[in-house]
Amino acid sequence: MLTIGALARRTGSKVQTIRYYEQIGLMPEPGRSSGGQRRYGDADLDRLAFIRHARDLGFSLEAIRELLDLSDTPDHSCSHVDAIAQKQLRAVEARIVRLEALRTELQRMIGECSGGAVSDCRVLEVLRDHGECLTDHGGAGQGMPAA
Repeated sequence: MLTIGALARRTGSKVQTIRYYEQIGLMPEPGRSSGGQRRYGDADLDRLAFIRHARDLGFSLEAIRELLDLSDTPDHSCSHVDAIAQKQLRAVEARIVRLEALRTELQRMIGECSGGAVSDCRVLEVLRDHGECLTDHGGAGQGMPAA
């Protein structure tokens, strides 16, 4: 049996995160020692490792909940699991497109820098112009991350 601290170390999680996952039902309520200390077994370790890996792949907590529910019913069709993974892949691909656009813009800004005085700084000028562009177009609707 593992304490919450040992479980956290073994999975690279934070104790607060494990408690949160318990609170929202992703992790089951753990057994307790006679002193009231949480105790975790191998199944808890496997489940938390699953959650951590899914989070590392960018899955939302709701998608992870669905995946866990599906994994608890092994006779269920894998097509729903595949659909969840396909949706995540599309989201990752969309983020890659946005990041590539950001990289191109940053490269262009830096490439136009003459290295002169701050008052003539092309990077600052572009950032000011972009802020006006965002204001004119509603800001967050541009698909770019907010600062």
